[in-house]
Amino acid sequence: MADPVAGPACGPVCTSADLVDGGLGVRFSIGRDDATRPAFAIRHGGKVYAYENACAHIPVELDYRDGEFFDLSRRYLVCATHGAYYAPETGVCLGGPCAGRRLTAIAVVERDGAVWPAE
Repeated sequence: MADPVAGPACGPVCTSADLVDGGLGVRFSIGRDDATRPAFAIRHGGKVYAYENACAHIPVELDYRDGEFFDLSRRYLVCATHGAYYAPETGVCLGGPCAGRRLTAIAVVERDGAVWPAE
């Protein structure tokens, strides 16, 4: 199944209940720079964060299995291909082949029981 496309005209990324702290993320697509790009949303420390689904080292999708973005400790996002690990709050790579670089953030808001791309 293709990832849902999110945006003001398309609807929310997901419901708030879909995102459990440190749990599976929700994949979606977003229009950016005249292209549709894969993206994901996760909950960490009670807050929702969203990023383009592309490693800062080589732009491959981070999750090996759909929605599995966290490492085993549930403290970091990890690229299943390269082992780079990222701070969920900032998208900054803390270790691996792209240390210091960052994931491309997508601004989201949580309101009315859903997660929406910020307008």
